[in-house]
Amino acid sequence: MNVLLDYLPEFRAGFLGTLAITAASAVIALVLGVLIAGFRVSPIPPLRAFGTAWVTLLRNTPLTLLFLIAFFVVPKILFQGASPFVLGMLALGLYTSSFVCEAIRSGISTVPVGQAEAARSIGLSFTQTLRLIVLPQATRTVLPPLSSIFIALTKNSAVAGAFSVTELFGYAKLLSDKGYAIAVIFLWVALAYLLITFAISGVFRLLERRMGVAR
Repeated sequence: MNVLLDYLPEFRAGFLGTLAITAASAVIALVLGVLIAGFRVSPIPPLRAFGTAWVTLLRNTPLTLLFLIAFFVVPKILFQGASPFVLGMLALGLYTSSFVCEAIRSGISTVPVGQAEAARSIGLSFTQTLRLIVLPQATRTVLPPLSSIFIALTKNSAVAGAFSVTELFGYAKLLSDKGYAIAVIFLWVALAYLLITFAISGVFRLLERRMGVAR
């Protein structure tokens, strides 16, 4: 308890940093995941090829390697002077978007084909059919896997601490270097992560109940 009370501002900053990078990365992953899932089921071959390449590349690239690219390559090409938070957010968001995409694509495949055919028969475009007919129905089956993906995203945010991003594991290393017992430090860090993941699970359980998702 002493280490928590003595360094409460540091723990608070790390906790808020983890929350911030998790939330920002989740937004990026969700937006890109929906977009790339649309590409994956698109009737346009180049879009399908792009979506397949996106998922294949990002899902099979180690997260640490993506961080290295984001911090040491991207600033020299695109975002000169970008903060560690922004670079870490991009690496996490892009990586997670590939998993979100596949979860959403799986949900789309559960919607009966007749729904899309009926939409096309009344003159809706592919984009309108996807947005108005298919995705709202797919959401019911997508929620459970999305919950697991965003919980994994929270845990993956710990990698950002090694790249100067303010988050829980970064402060855990700092306190360990000061001589505090590593087991006690990681106990408090683990409890903080549990708090975040339980909150995510609770939000998704609430959404599942409201939408009547069957288990």
